[in-house]
This record gives sequence, structure tokens and C-alpha cells, in this order.
Amino acid sequence: MPPAEAFLRPLLGSARTRIVGWFLVLLIVAQAVAVLAVRQVLLLRLQEEFERDLAQEVEELRTLGRQGSDPLDGQPFGDRLDRLFSVFLARNIPDRDELFLAFLDGELYERSRGEPLARLDQDPRFLSAVARSGATERGLMESAAGPVEYLSVPLEVDGEPRGIFCVFIFRAPEVAEINAATRVQVGVAVLVVVLASSIVWGVAGRILSPVRALTRTAQQISDTDLSQRIAVRGNDELTELTRTVNAMLDRLQTAFRSQRDFVNDAGHELRTPITIIRGHLELLGDDTRELAETTPLVLDELDRMSRFVDDLLILAKAQRPDFLHLEAVDVAALTGEIVSKARPLADRHWRLEGTGGARIVADRQRVTQAVMQLATNATQHTAPGDTIAIGSAVVDGAVRFWVRDTGEGVPRAEQSRIFERFARASGSRRSSGAGLGLAIVRAIAEAHRGSIELTSRPGAGATFTLVLPIDQPHSTVAGR
Repeated sequence: MPPAEAFLRPLLGSARTRIVGWFLVLLIVAQAVAVLAVRQVLLLRLQEEFERDLAQEVEELRTLGRQGSDPLDGQPFGDRLDRLFSVFLARNIPDRDELFLAFLDGELYERSRGEPLARLDQDPRFLSAVARSGATERGLMESAAGPVEYLSVPLEVDGEPRGIFCVFIFRAPEVAEINAATRVQVGVAVLVVVLASSIVWGVAGRILSPVRALTRTAQQISDTDLSQRIAVRGNDELTELTRTVNAMLDRLQTAFRSQRDFVNDAGHELRTPITIIRGHLELLGDDTRELAETTPLVLDELDRMSRFVDDLLILAKAQRPDFLHLEAVDVAALTGEIVSKARPLADRHWRLEGTGGARIVADRQRVTQAVMQLATNATQHTAPGDTIAIGSAVVDGAVRFWVRDTGEGVPRAEQSRIFERFARASGSRRSSGAGLGLAIVRAIAEAHRGSIELTSRPGAGATFTLVLPIDQPHSTVAGR
């Protein structure tokens, strides 16, 4: 590709060029329409002025004939058309673009004073045409000086036409002024187009600068560096777009970091049982007693890996729309069932601590799974004989399922992170799992558009509360 084409192709295809191009098209069309419209208006006004001037000269002649008197004898003009023409033409000096002609008995009697643009009184063709006119005539004719507007009026004496008075106005000087004004307007329009296009080019560049910054930022982003952000300036739609893109980048960065941590932690969690299994199998001989001792260890590690994979699948499915199977659930009955299912988990003092009297739209199995996970977590942080209480209640339009234990509690510094994947609370008794249980509980709560709460003090136990709305938005439940 030639260098010129390589330079022009992105320039001509840019949004900035298209904006300025369309602006120029609209501006040029608007200026052309304005120039043509102004010229047409001036021509119409000029024509009206011609009509007014022609009628005015004829009316002045008639007024002089009716009301004036001959300065030689002081008598009215009467039927003396020759004296009327002479006095009128002597008193009225036309402009250079005007000409008055007076005809008497079919012959040219006198013309106005001054030097007109064209001597129509010396054109036999024209004189014969006007002299033969027996009625008022208004028209346009061509002369050596260009188009001429004229008005020819017959004058009668004793009911007989004796004279003709003609007024002529040459169009060329007036039209030349309009053409000169039009050229000035065209020059101004060209200057306006040039200045406006320059201003619009700069303004479009400033307006589209966030888009260019977005492009540069997108080009710099990779799967290992999502830290680039676009500077936010102004308060318009592009500013809102910039904020939205920055927020999207924040979410992407969080998702990538979470994914990277997830892969690292998952690899670490799987590496341990795999290493244990490999080590035992490599050392396994033909001894029956050794085989009997190794097999339960290998199976236990495989079971732990299976539980780990199952937990990962649950967390992955939590983002899918079919994760929940909603139905109408009786809170009191569900609470009693959960307590019955929890009792075999460990040797603890299990207690039902209240039941909420309501029906909710929820996934019965997922809610049971979440509360049972909280109960299992409580057994891992309590000792035989400790109390674990399970209950439910309806508060402020939401159902609250809680599991309260009397264990060592959760340190304040860890309360905000134990619901994350692979997080484990410190303490004397630690979970043997992969640290996904509370993350699953939170995923189930959020799938129900609910939340999970923790209240705890070190040495005073912990209370985990699953908060669910009574009704799910846009839910369709049989029987409701």
C-alpha cells in the first residue's frame, strides 16, 4: 500500500472525519440555500421597486395635468399636452438608469434630460413599436444596455388619444449591485465554512478524545495487565461511557484476579491428594497387609478430591439460570427438617431456636444445603457437648435462617474473607475441607437475591444468618 493511501485510509474512515464531513455538507447546503434565497428576495424587492417607480412617475404626470398650471400664462394645461410634457420633463430629472419619452400625435415629441444608459429615442424599431401602442402597456424589452422595464400610458384629449408617456428603467445597474452583494455573501459563506470546519475539527477531536483514550487503553490491556484506566473528564454521554468502561475494567480485573487465584488455589488443593496417592502407590508392594493399609488412605484422598470437584461444580453452576428450582416452601416445616438432618452430624447439643411462620419462593434443596453447610461448619469449630442452635424468623419482609454455635468464634480480621473461595478461619480446630463451604453458602444466598451475615466475637461463638426475600422477582411457581 502506498504511504499516502496508508495515511489517508484511517483518516478518511475515522469518526472525527465523518462528523466534520457531514457538518460541512449541511453547512455548505445551508449557505447555498441562504445565498440563493437572499438573492431571490433582493430580485423580488427590486421588481417591486420597479413597479412602484414606474407607477409613481406616471401618477406625477397625471397629477400635474389635473392640478398644475402652465408657468408661462398661469392657466391650467387643459388639452395642451405639448406644454404638459415640456413642463414635466423640465421639472423631473431622472436618474441615469431612467428615461422618460413623450409622444404627440404618433411622433416623438421630447425625451427627459440627462444622458441615459441607452438612447432608446434613437431606435426606430423601438419608437415605431411604442408609437403604435393605443393602450396602457407594461413590459420588458432588450436594449443595448440590457433589459429595460417600461410602462407606456396613453393620454386623451376630447376622448381621442393624442399622446403617449413612457417611463423606462434599466435593470442592469440594479442587478449588478445585487450580483456584487451576492459575491460578497458567497465570500463570507466560504470564510464561514472554513472557520467553522476548523472549529468543528478541534471540537470533535476534544469530544472524541475519550474514545481514542478507550482505544489506546484497550490496546494496552492484556490478560496479565488490566490496571489501565481512562481519565474521566466532563459530564456528558462520553463521560458516562468512560465511567462504564472503567467499571467494566474493574470487574474484569477482579474476575481475572479471582480466576487466577482460583486456578492457583485449585491446583494447590488438588496437588496434595494427588501427591499422597502417587506416593502410596509408588511404594505399594505385594504385601497383603500393606495393601490393606494403603487402600483406605488412597480411597479417602480420592473421596476428598471428589468432594472438592463437586464443590467446584456447585460454584460454577451458581451463575447459571437453572441453578435454582423454585417452589413454595413452608419455612417452619423446612426449619424442623434441617434440625433433624443436622443432629447426626456430630455429638453436639442441637436445639431448635424458633421457626418463622411464612411461605417463601425458594429452592428447597439449595436452602437445605446452605443451612446444613453452616451446621457442618459449626461442628468443625465446636467440641462435643457444645450447643448449636438452628432457627428461622420473618423480619422486615425477609426470612432469616440462622445457625448459632458456642465455639471459639471468628476473629474480626477474618470475618470479611471467610466467605471467599479457599478461605479458612484460623483457630484450634480447622476444617479439613478445601475452604469452599462458606463460598457455596454465599453463592446460594446470592442466587436467591439474598445475603449471608456473620456475627461473632472471639471466644463467644458465631452466628451465621442466611437472609432470603420472601418472593423471588419474575418467579413462576406452580400453585401460586
